Amino acid sequence: MVMRVNRTKLMIGVLAAFAGGVIFASSMDWTDRVFAQGGQSQSQAQRPRTDEVRTIADASNAFVSIAEYITPAVVSIQAERTTPARSPRGGLRQLPPGFEEFFRQYEGQPQQQQPQQSTGSGFLVTRDGYILTNNHVVEGADRVRVAMQDRRVFDARIIGRDPSTDVAVLKIEGRNFTPLTFGDDNTIRVGEWVLAIGNPLGLDFTVTAGIVSAKGRGLPGLNSNQYAITDFIQTDAAINPGNSGGPLVNSKGEVVGVNTAIASQTGYYAGYGFAIPITLAKQVMDDLIAHGEVRRAVLGVTINEVTPEDAQVAGLRAIAGVKVGGYSGEDSPARRAGLEPGDIITRIDGQPVDRVSALQRAVRAKRPGDTVELDAMRYGSRKTFRVRLAAAPNDPSVVAEAPAAAPPATTSRLGISVEPVPAEFVNARRIPEQYRGMRVVSVEPGSPAAEVMFRDDVIAEVLYPQPRGRVTSQDDLQRALDRVRPGEILSLLVFRAGGTAVVNVRAK
Repeated sequence: MVMRVNRTKLMIGVLAAFAGGVIFASSMDWTDRVFAQGGQSQSQAQRPRTDEVRTIADASNAFVSIAEYITPAVVSIQAERTTPARSPRGGLRQLPPGFEEFFRQYEGQPQQQQPQQSTGSGFLVTRDGYILTNNHVVEGADRVRVAMQDRRVFDARIIGRDPSTDVAVLKIEGRNFTPLTFGDDNTIRVGEWVLAIGNPLGLDFTVTAGIVSAKGRGLPGLNSNQYAITDFIQTDAAINPGNSGGPLVNSKGEVVGVNTAIASQTGYYAGYGFAIPITLAKQVMDDLIAHGEVRRAVLGVTINEVTPEDAQVAGLRAIAGVKVGGYSGEDSPARRAGLEPGDIITRIDGQPVDRVSALQRAVRAKRPGDTVELDAMRYGSRKTFRVRLAAAPNDPSVVAEAPAAAPPATTSRLGISVEPVPAEFVNARRIPEQYRGMRVVSVEPGSPAAEVMFRDDVIAEVLYPQPRGRVTSQDDLQRALDRVRPGEILSLLVFRAGGTAVVNVRAK
């Protein structure tokens, strides 16, 4: 009897606990989730709420509004050129594999001139018809025509071009055009939505969407000019040939960049596009319209990003700053102020400089004649310099002669083979007298020099360890290595295409 009473009490307790649990779960909104999964179909369980549908529609309508606002100001550009059908020197290297021999018989033989056409994009920036686009879209063009979304076609004049930034300005005749509004690329953030608008692959006035995937990007090989920018906006909005010169706009419909290039093995969109920051493009545009040329302020140095070896040998706590690679010329403002190759610039006018793009942004906000204060580290010593900025020169030229060639010699502790610079190499590269040292003939894969030194680099000077000294022979390089223990860093000044660079390499 007692056992039966205890069982009854136990069952009553279990039922009470279950009921209490259901009531508690209901108050926490758990039962809706449980019963929805068990009693409804999967499509019903995943169906978005009304407010979620409204949010998605609002985002879609925002893209629609931006596209409708921006597209009428975007133009399609057709550039016509009349050039000889001649294979340029070195042009065979640009052919697909296997085609070199087929075309080699025609190399250097002039043929009848043939018109060439290329297409690109641009956008209106003033009511009286000024258009911003890329230099490579109109470079060398004999005639430029501009088509608008309403099918009007205009002949355009090239107001000015700047190869260093790949910016060009055109002008069409007319009034009451609708220009676009400029935004501030300094404030855009990685992950922010952007739209790219242009004429890719002949598909006029195409709109693609994506995000800003990176800022301050450099594009090695895109431009060998020593004043070329390394401050591109990277986006995954689809950009293809024909998009060049079109606007990259933010979620407010403001232009934040000029679409310029893609990173691709095939020449077509592969997930990465690059745009010139609009603040830079506007500065260049204003100079071209007002003066017909770009009045760019420069420090007069070649610069590179900082590597872990650079930071160690300079005595930096963090891998940040900008490495001075060399001077742009004998009259370099930085040279007059006392900066030397191998110095790591860490601040400008009191503001931190963590990479090349940050220094470029700070300098391009100045005008020729302005003075800036630079903080730098020089192999463990902190230095401060006041530099009066100069105007960028047009195209410096160098006349060269060279010593006779000698058999290559191997430097096993670095993993390179070197030889005196041949005369024809000096003439071809226009190497200044002070940089005619030892030419790198080969770099051993997996060696300390791999990926930091390259064939045809010219080692001009040993910067560290002290004392500094010119490198004119294999013995000069070997004497410097004799002062470096295994694992320590040898700092070298090298001349390569586009200027000089400082290479810090850890010796074996």
